[in-house]
Amino acid sequence: MKSTIDNTVAFVKEKLEGAEAGHDWFHIERVWKLSKKIAETEDCDQEVVELSALLHDIADPKFHNGDETIAPKISRAFLEEQNVPNETVEKVLYIIENISFKNRSNAPADPSLELQIVQDADRIDAIGAIGIARTFNFGGFKNNPMYDPEAQPNLGMSKEEYKKSNGTTINHFYEKLLLLKNLMNTEKGKKMAEERHDYMLNFLDQFYKEWNVD
Repeated sequence: MKSTIDNTVAFVKEKLEGAEAGHDWFHIERVWKLSKKIAETEDCDQEVVELSALLHDIADPKFHNGDETIAPKISRAFLEEQNVPNETVEKVLYIIENISFKNRSNAPADPSLELQIVQDADRIDAIGAIGIARTFNFGGFKNNPMYDPEAQPNLGMSKEEYKKSNGTTINHFYEKLLLLKNLMNTEKGKKMAEERHDYMLNFLDQFYKEWNVD
């Protein structure tokens, strides 16, 4: 008999078929694996971590006109269908609603350990070689300029400004990716982020050299 996790994997794969490549099933799978790796080092609710990792991008608002209510609704309906206890459902929805980088100004003062784990995993997948690939893929998806030496990063964006931003892909490194290392919650997350952060700095150095034909 299939487990709830197995059913969730099948559900997410089906729902995200044809999704933008930076937010597709493979992104979910990596975050799921990273979450499990971090969870090994913490005394946490493993089921909540895994379900949240699998469902965290089931309806990413950036692909739904900024609507942040769709993902919790889809997730609640699915989990209730699976007869998941209400306490677990509420913990998963709490993570889905609070995981996003753009919502950090409204983040819970005392986030659950499970939120911290899945948030770290999601942020780790946004940096390093994978993060670079995802960033340029999404920039291409939106037809944003790759780089404009005259365009400066906007470091003080509000949530609404961030959601509407169509800046350059390189500026996104400064507006988000390079900030993530210092936003990690867990010790394991911090260690995993270090190497990926350094990789991005080396990439940017090489990018500027090639752009300027040095």
